[in-house]
Amino acid sequence: MEYQHYRAARKYGPRIAVIGGGHGLSNMLRGLKGYTENLSAIVTVADDGGGSGALRQDLGMPPPGDIRNCLAALANTEPLMNQLMDYRFQEGSLAGQSFGNLFLAALNGICPSFDAAVRSMSGVLAITGQVLPVTTADVQLEAEFENGASVIGESKISYCKKKENCRITKVRLLPGHPKALPEALEAIAEADMIVLGPGSLYTSIIPNLLVDGIVEAIEMSSALKIYVCNVMTQEGETEGYTASDHISALFQHSADRLFQLCLVNSSPIPSHVAARYAEEGAEMLKYDAARCAALGVELVSRPIAMVQDGYVRHHPDRLAQELILLHAERNVRIAGGRYRTE
Repeated sequence: MEYQHYRAARKYGPRIAVIGGGHGLSNMLRGLKGYTENLSAIVTVADDGGGSGALRQDLGMPPPGDIRNCLAALANTEPLMNQLMDYRFQEGSLAGQSFGNLFLAALNGICPSFDAAVRSMSGVLAITGQVLPVTTADVQLEAEFENGASVIGESKISYCKKKENCRITKVRLLPGHPKALPEALEAIAEADMIVLGPGSLYTSIIPNLLVDGIVEAIEMSSALKIYVCNVMTQEGETEGYTASDHISALFQHSADRLFQLCLVNSSPIPSHVAARYAEEGAEMLKYDAARCAALGVELVSRPIAMVQDGYVRHHPDRLAQELILLHAERNVRIAGGRYRTE
């Protein structure tokens, strides 16, 4: 009886659209699926490194890695299947490649489109909600730096930033203005809450906002809009950034006041972990609430971080719980099952 109540609660849970990429997004999805079945993950396809980059180059398909991670996070299959999806070959010509990437590549070969392949894999894994590539266009990410230098390729941005030793000023997609997947726009329009991040600022989150229609769909939505800020600055991308620097970069690449809330971490980071990050030029993010307020964004501080294998990560369950609580606090249910901001 308790399980049936749990299932019913998840079935009628809020409609949440999450936008981003990388491990941060899939980590958050693992927590959120415990609260609602109405999840839509809108995922960047600008990656060109590692196994995903190799398949992209060899087969001319969008990079599968970030999408595979989200599918695995939302999967409702036997543990063996989850292990299989995450398995990476250790030797031979497939060394470093994951079985999940190859599985999605095979589906891409027999399905009429990449988004159809993702839907097929979603069915095989019996996922909660849906995973959507933000676009099916073949796009590359270009970054410009303060000194005028530029580099093309998501996997090259970190190296180039450290070499140039200055901040990223702008990123763009090549070719410009790719069309958004219609289902992604629909998911945003129907959402009760829209969550940006967590994830790499310039390479996981912003690329989604550069796809035609995404920003406009977010602006038109009456949903609660939240940015989940990173806990630490990121080597090769956001060294020295504060919370307001992250928000400013997001607004610069989209629209002012695109979201109203920024969720940040209040959990302490062990000194030995912070020291190791400092050796790499990274540190715990500084939360400059006054500057954020000037941008029209309220900082909400909650204990949502953990240390896992020596790295600082968002705790999937705590993060999900705080997002659901924020939704409940800031919204009221109205007729027809929709939500609106108070």
